[in-house]
Amino acid sequence: MPAAFTALRQDLHRAGYYPELVADVLDVALADEPVVAHLVHPETTFDATEVRRHVTVLVLTPTRLVCAHVDDHPADLEHPSASASATTESVPLGELRSVALTHVVPEPAKHKAGHPALELTLAIGWGAVSRVDLEPATCGDPACDADHGFTGSLTPDDVVVRVSAAAEGIDSVRAATAFARVLSAASAGSR
Repeated sequence: MPAAFTALRQDLHRAGYYPELVADVLDVALADEPVVAHLVHPETTFDATEVRRHVTVLVLTPTRLVCAHVDDHPADLEHPSASASATTESVPLGELRSVALTHVVPEPAKHKAGHPALELTLAIGWGAVSRVDLEPATCGDPACDADHGFTGSLTPDDVVVRVSAAAEGIDSVRAATAFARVLSAASAGSR
């Protein structure tokens, strides 16, 4: 087994979220193509009644970005036993439109070169999904009460992964940054 795939499997087991299931769906999606780089991002969300776990895995191959997402589905009246759904999507590198990174750093005036951010958000777009953020438009006159319609922005939102040192640890932020660097270079070279 190539070292890169072995490292991916180790990170899946470290995340501890159905590692064998995630490895199986990735194996099918990768179709024996070698792994160049990967990012495993487990996440837990809370709502009023449940704790839900998810994992998003991004795998870069020489020709594609493979995205896997796995969700828990707890047992309920309709489904007497718990289940999980695992979705993969393979995107040719030439189809990637954007790799956007938001670095959050404390005390920016004191930032030293090479120090990791406390948080990194990686947004990857290829045109399948976009987010629209709208707000009322204004003319700049604080006394004006006319309807100026709406203004907004359309943001590629195919995959967004937010990694925080407070939640996942600084090594996870470093790993996300390293993956983002390799993905950015690969997406620029595929055009």
